[in-house]
Amino acid sequence: MPIVTCGITLFTAYLLGSLPTGYLVGRVKGVDIRTVGSKNMGATNVFRTVGKALGIFVLLVDALKGWLAVAVLAPFIGHAVTPQSALGWLPVVGGIGAILGHNYTCWLQFKGGKGIATSAGVFVALVPGALLVALVVWIILFAATRYVSVASIAAAATLPVAAWLTTHDLGLTVVTLVMGALAIYKHKKNIERLRAGTENRIEFGKKKGLTP
Repeated sequence: MPIVTCGITLFTAYLLGSLPTGYLVGRVKGVDIRTVGSKNMGATNVFRTVGKALGIFVLLVDALKGWLAVAVLAPFIGHAVTPQSALGWLPVVGGIGAILGHNYTCWLQFKGGKGIATSAGVFVALVPGALLVALVVWIILFAATRYVSVASIAAAATLPVAAWLTTHDLGLTVVTLVMGALAIYKHKKNIERLRAGTENRIEFGKKKGLTP
C-alpha cells in the first residue's frame, strides 16, 4: 500500500469524520452543545439536551461517517490513485481517520465526541460479526444498569475478543483493540463519575436522564 495513498486516505477520512454533527445540530436549535448537559458533542448529550429525534439523527450520521470512510471512501481513493492499493489495509486506515476526526475535530479546537457511533460504523464495514457481539453486550449492560457509559465501555472492551473469535485475523484484532482502548480512554470522565457515584442513569419517560 503506497504511503501517498495511505496518507490521502487518512487525511480525507479524517475530514469526513471531523464533521461535528452534534455541534451543528445544536446550533440549528440555538444551543451550543458544548455548554449544556455533559458538554460532550456526541449523540447522547444531544438526545438528552436537544431532543430524542435529533439525538437519534446525530447517532445515525456519526455512524454513517465511519461506514462511508471504510466502505466507500477508502476503496474509491485506492482505485483512483493506484488500483492495487484499494485492497489490504486501506479501509482500516480510512476507519482510523474517521474515528480520529470525530474524536478530535479540527473545526472545534480538536475537541470532539467519544467516537462510539463512528466506531460502530467503521466496525459494521470491517468486522460486522464482532460488532454484533459487542452490540449484544451493550444492550445487556444498558438494560441492567441504564448507564450508556457502562454499556459503551463494556462493548469496547468486548470488541477485540469478538474480533478474534469471529475472524481469527490478528491484524484486525489489534486494530479493534487500539480503537476500543481509545473509546474507553474518551470515557475517562464517565469513569471518574462512576467511581464517585455521580454518573446519571438514563430514565425513559423523564425529561432529565443521563450525563453521557
